[in-house]
Amino acid sequence: MDKKEILDAKLRGDSNRKVARDLGIDRKTVAHYWNEYQQRLSKLSIPGADVRAIQDELYDTPKYKSSEKKHQNRKYTEEMEERLHEILASERRKDSILGQGHKQKLTNKQIHQKLADEGFDISRATINIKLARIRDRKPEVFIRQQYDFGDRLEYDFGEVKLDCGDGVKVYHMAVLSSPSGKFRWAYLYTNQKKAVFMDSHVKFFEMMGGCYREVVYDNMRNVVKKFIGKNEKELNDELVKMSLYYGYIINVTNCFKGNEKGHVEKSVDVIRNEVFADTWKFNSLDDAQEFLYSRLLKHNENSQMEEEKKHLTPYRPPLELAEISKNTVNTCSFVRVDTAYYSVPESLVGKETLVKKYHDEIRVFYGNNEVCRHRRIFGNGNMSVNIYHYLNTLLKKPGAVRNSVALKSIPRLKAIFDTHYAAKPRQFIEEFLENKHLPIDEIIEFFDKKTAVKGEFAAISVVKPISSVVTQTRAFIANYSVLINNCQTRAAVSVASPPSRQLDADGGDRE
Repeated sequence: MDKKEILDAKLRGDSNRKVARDLGIDRKTVAHYWNEYQQRLSKLSIPGADVRAIQDELYDTPKYKSSEKKHQNRKYTEEMEERLHEILASERRKDSILGQGHKQKLTNKQIHQKLADEGFDISRATINIKLARIRDRKPEVFIRQQYDFGDRLEYDFGEVKLDCGDGVKVYHMAVLSSPSGKFRWAYLYTNQKKAVFMDSHVKFFEMMGGCYREVVYDNMRNVVKKFIGKNEKELNDELVKMSLYYGYIINVTNCFKGNEKGHVEKSVDVIRNEVFADTWKFNSLDDAQEFLYSRLLKHNENSQMEEEKKHLTPYRPPLELAEISKNTVNTCSFVRVDTAYYSVPESLVGKETLVKKYHDEIRVFYGNNEVCRHRRIFGNGNMSVNIYHYLNTLLKKPGAVRNSVALKSIPRLKAIFDTHYAAKPRQFIEEFLENKHLPIDEIIEFFDKKTAVKGEFAAISVVKPISSVVTQTRAFIANYSVLINNCQTRAAVSVASPPSRQLDADGGDRE
């Protein structure tokens, strides 16, 4: 603006002295800009001159000379430069040992902190500039991509913190997104293990009714088994089998190049914020899954998901994902899977069964028939028990009903038993057997109606064996009520009809 004011004043005919006085600047500055202006105007009369370039120069911004010494950072010393080179050399040695794809590289922030810890007084911004110069990194050029329907699917994991009934924990979202169809999908899991990784693919391909021609991943453990040399990667065997079955190409991005699957990188943030920013408390993981499903349907209303389904490769039945093992049923009619125990029908004790372990379910087979299934549990020694598996044995051993893990696993039914059947366990099992065709919810409803329970009863000793005073007192009161009612009934009968007289074997009277 000063330059423009100078030229405007001179064009009005003001002298250099007056312009300098009015604007408060040096006369030499006024003379410099005015002379430069006149010289550039004179170029317009030269034949073949670049008129546009001259016009641009007339009012270009002044450029000030500054010495390199003035801007030199005095805190950045040769000693610091040498230390930076040492750190980067150490990083290169680490790359040769751990492989190019490892994720333990020092960041600029960590390098700056290392220097600060060693006593160097330097800003992080200066270190960033110096590191860029030493590494000789040039700005990267990105090529914009456009994909046809069915060409490309991108996959990634993201974390989200939720309370699913047992406190705030970290859950994992398997996120799949389509750049061409412009839609996003996700599934919630408790971990990122291989079974979860495979399951999310199978569920998604089943929902879509087909598969993509290419699926893009980063260098996660479920994708890359190990790095060979600088650029070669050995892929996970299970992933290769799945890609061969569904017929898609595996595309693994370069290390630290999240932009190569930018659509799914963005999708992780979008789904996490849109779905779980306001609502993060649920009764169970299943409830959280249902909530996620409903919100994804709404989120993808304007996508081209349905159109893309028409361009996918042909549908194939879901890929079998179970880990199969053979297990012998122990004397308590359990099979052990990992560190947990699952009940099976009592008739299979001592026999060998085939167990299929899924990421969320256990299925047990004998011969070619499925005999039971359980929701998968985790933890050393934990048990999943189905009381239906023990009914015949409990009928033979009614005294074992009260403290059985099978009954204690159903607190509501345990409460009914403690209140009404503690003294008659055989009757309880007989009535259960008569209705064993009913699901457990209807069994509980049956016993509720039969005993005419009013109010709620808490199961006694669901965890500990029944030996407390409270348990004995309740059983005593229940038996006492029955005794009183029976005595009253007998007294009424005695008054109404005197007992008949009979002769015993000796000829005496016997009532």
